[in-house]
Amino acid sequence: MTRKPRLKKPTPQRSAIMRAIKSRDTGPERDLRRLLWPIAPFYRLQARELPGTPDVVYRPRRLAIFMHGCFWHGHDCARGRRRPKTNAAFWRAKIARNTRRDAVALEELSAMGWRSLTIFECELADEGKVRRRLKRALS
Repeated sequence: MTRKPRLKKPTPQRSAIMRAIKSRDTGPERDLRRLLWPIAPFYRLQARELPGTPDVVYRPRRLAIFMHGCFWHGHDCARGRRRPKTNAAFWRAKIARNTRRDAVALEELSAMGWRSLTIFECELADEGKVRRRLKRALS
């Protein structure tokens, strides 16, 4: 029988930092909505009845848009490749679970006849490119 690795108890400072991280209405989500509004203004936020709870949903076009943080979803960019030095095994496992969960949600949405678009936080640096991707997905 294999033993689970012993997890260190987080410091009060780390706990305060993690508590401050929001799961919805984050800065990147607000930036995405700012780019979306001139293109197609009426959308729904956080559709809990859909797999993966997409951040933005266009029901008539059956389009689900996910705004992913590079670190939390294991993106292949500088921020996404960065791994914490403390409790490394926990973070590797957590990010792997997140990427698996994302893949399953995208498959389930596809099976339901929905299209999906995933935008990573680092992509917002080039707003023109994101705007073009959004227009293409919405047309």
